[in-house]
Amino acid sequence: MSTKVNLVALGGVRENGKNMYAIEVDDQIFVVDFGLKYPDNELLGIDIVIPDLTYLEENVDRVSGIFLTHGHADAIGALPYFVAEHPVPVFGSELTVELAKIVTKSDPRAKKFNDFHVINDRSVIDFGDVKVSFFKTTHSIPGSLGIDIETPVGQIVYTGDFKFDQSATANYQTDYARLAHIGENKVLALLADSANAENFQQSASEHAIYDYIDETFRYHTGRIIVAGVANNIARIQQVLTAAAENNRRVVLTGQDVEKIVKTAIKLGYINVPSDDLFAKTKELKELAPEQTVILETGRMGEPLKSLQRMATNRHRMIHIHEGDLVFLTTTPSHAMETNVAKTKDMIYRAGGEVKAISDDLKSSGHANKADLQLMFNLLHPQYVLPVQGEYRQLAAAAEHAHEVGIPFENIFISGLGDIISYDQGKMNAAGHVDAGNTMIDGIGVGDIGNIVLRDRKMLAEDGIFVAVVTIDRKKKKIVSKPKITSRGFVYMKTSRDLLSDSGDLVATTVQKNLDNKEFDWGHLKQDVRDELSHFLFDQTKRRPVILPVIMEVNQNSTKRQ
Repeated sequence: MSTKVNLVALGGVRENGKNMYAIEVDDQIFVVDFGLKYPDNELLGIDIVIPDLTYLEENVDRVSGIFLTHGHADAIGALPYFVAEHPVPVFGSELTVELAKIVTKSDPRAKKFNDFHVINDRSVIDFGDVKVSFFKTTHSIPGSLGIDIETPVGQIVYTGDFKFDQSATANYQTDYARLAHIGENKVLALLADSANAENFQQSASEHAIYDYIDETFRYHTGRIIVAGVANNIARIQQVLTAAAENNRRVVLTGQDVEKIVKTAIKLGYINVPSDDLFAKTKELKELAPEQTVILETGRMGEPLKSLQRMATNRHRMIHIHEGDLVFLTTTPSHAMETNVAKTKDMIYRAGGEVKAISDDLKSSGHANKADLQLMFNLLHPQYVLPVQGEYRQLAAAAEHAHEVGIPFENIFISGLGDIISYDQGKMNAAGHVDAGNTMIDGIGVGDIGNIVLRDRKMLAEDGIFVAVVTIDRKKKKIVSKPKITSRGFVYMKTSRDLLSDSGDLVATTVQKNLDNKEFDWGHLKQDVRDELSHFLFDQTKRRPVILPVIMEVNQNSTKRQ
């Protein structure tokens, strides 16, 4: 009986973040990465977005393990929402596992989960006909590993986030020999990081980035507020080193960055250059501006909202003022550009100034065109699945693969839930499984759908319009005149005629329903909504959320009482 392999992207394709891929070998499922993504501006009120876990939950008895490539949120952030109910084993490098533990223990539902297994680039895990091994890659966090799943029909290789940097330090170096060794045997399919595939330029080396940070610290005479991602360990190390070199002390703001930095220090992945480098927030008033660096990563590693609070004096500890430099050390995604521009404007209004590494250096933790093509040439994959990127990025990676000799018919740009199946010596598209977004809002998981988001969008754009009426259904009359209330729609004091006409329309509509022999509460409320909606749109060209409130009294029984 021939081995059947299915490759299913449950997240991470045609989008940024939320990486999760199911590799099925006969009756076993190997899940690589388990990430989340941060919502774009249209997802009003949503905290994070995770993949739809339905397929894995329905097949949990077949899941042999979850294999994590690195400790960023786009690779580990969705873990608590699955392992709380389905305690399958989780594998990752030492730092990746420690960061994954922080993520799971922060969620009350998953804090008891502890089936973690630390592996390294020399580990081989035997699952019978399948063996899983790992190889070192270069990314912005140490302990990053690619994954090699060896099956009877060839190897399935997942790069995880990677780039090639010849000057990378020991904890970040790629194992080129191991990659070449994998490529000597049959690589059936390669799932390749495509997040930076559109970039044809060489990214700046980490040495060049450190020099840029050091120069910024040396020549700015005021406070420096460094905005970055909490688990970008490479950047945090550069900030700490540059601060020590320039006689500055570092204040960490936020529990996320403190936990991550302490964990990385404990494991030896961050070197603290001096004993008195860190200062507490209560020492800020005593520190001279030229001696101060504030490292701000924000809640869940997202610094922009924190910077906005600093600029508008709503942050609990830090307020931006004249002479402050806000130093953006992480390249924002295209989806965040509007928010970044808004944040910069707020900082300048507060008297600060902004400097961003991305303005002067091409910086990325992901493979550019040359890196991808080198990976293709090292591994010689028969089939390529570009992953980790929006469609245009996946398409760019496909072009790069074709340029090194891989035919287009062997390159699959899959969508969420698409099954790419290898059977009888050929790989083809073979159906679809349920996949999509599960939105997390507060403690709610998946209880926010398109209808709720539509209502939130309408409330944000056109406000709410409330009509309250009291009726006596037995006497078929309106007891009190309709009362109209509006929030976020029109200014009530200057719109009295509109509100008065709306009240008359509501009264007429309600009376018609009362006079109807077949009275129905549902029809009554829907008629009020429809009539008001048409009227308000004709008058204002806006569509507020309309909320009719109909109350019933029995006047005879009231008198008797």
